[in-house]
Amino acid sequence: MKKKEIKKIFLAGIIQGSNKGRVLYNQDYRKRIKSILKKYLPDTEIIDPVEIHPESAYYDSEEARKVFFQSVKNCLGCNLMIAYLPEASMGTAVEMWESFRNNIPVWTISPLEENWAIRILSTKNFLSFDDLETYLKDNLKE
Repeated sequence: MKKKEIKKIFLAGIIQGSNKGRVLYNQDYRKRIKSILKKYLPDTEIIDPVEIHPESAYYDSEEARKVFFQSVKNCLGCNLMIAYLPEASMGTAVEMWESFRNNIPVWTISPLEENWAIRILSTKNFLSFDDLETYLKDNLKE
């Protein structure tokens, strides 16, 4: 992708994962990804559903349903999706599927390169944050 083509990025990734109850996966990874993106794509808008709804794991089912479907809609309004998946995430898989179905490139950051959803739905998979940064540094063209 060319730098000027990347106008809006949806930042997806594990929130609850396989945790039981309302236990969240540490969300600090979002800051790291945003820092990398701002360095190489300073004018790109980043949509982060956790920033919009930081307490979503505690929403009742009705509110959670609204927020989830709105997040998918927000994702479809972007022209790139980046997902962090150190382990499986059902919500992120749905967002990846919808992006794939709507021809939105899906970049994943995951060591799970043999996972079907990652293999089949990702346009690119980076094994680490450093791999993502190296790719942006070496491949983004004006």
